[in-house]
Amino acid sequence: MIGNTVILKTSLADEVVARLRHQISTGRYKLGERLPTEPELMKAYGVGRSTIREAIRILANLGLLNVQQGVGTFVEKQISTSEPIDQRFRRADIQDLNEIRKLIEVKIAEKSAVSRTDRDIENIKSHLTERDTTAKQGKLEECIKADLNFHIAIAEASKNDILADLYRSVSIYIQKLYLSIYTDTNIFIETQHLHEQLLNHIVKKEPKKAWDTATKIIDHV
Repeated sequence: MIGNTVILKTSLADEVVARLRHQISTGRYKLGERLPTEPELMKAYGVGRSTIREAIRILANLGLLNVQQGVGTFVEKQISTSEPIDQRFRRADIQDLNEIRKLIEVKIAEKSAVSRTDRDIENIKSHLTERDTTAKQGKLEECIKADLNFHIAIAEASKNDILADLYRSVSIYIQKLYLSIYTDTNIFIETQHLHEQLLNHIVKKEPKKAWDTATKIIDHV
């Protein structure tokens, strides 16, 4: 039985291609095995018939699938399990992204509370103010951008370039996730006080409290 993880993005055929490639590469669908039917794939990925057919066509052109009319679609070729990290992020669902965020953001918050400079604090404050203003004005896209810039600024304050770069990469997909699940800025208004607490702990150099508050913020999503 195939999973029922619905694709969050609406690019659709490319997303289905990425997921099917992953399932083939990890052995979910083995060489010579028949794929689920079109209706099953439509239900699993939350897309229409034309999207499934386009994805199958792409994979067949790549030599990965063999479409036999009236019989089914079969795995023609196994592929490497290696996959670019951006593709992994692109097909991640809400739970996966939140787990990634929790792993990264809590550590970033902790390190920032130790390593931040006065200039970092000013930068973080400016984005937090922008977050508050745009949330109250109901400007969703601007608010999401300010929210992510706030967290990116904290990542930069950690003085760990790898963590900061990783968070920047993740933030692209967090932004798309937020735009897909939120229709207003209410959640950002509700969590403003937690973000202010996080900043306060970073200012006071309280790494344990910063860690705990970052966890509360992520659990609110």
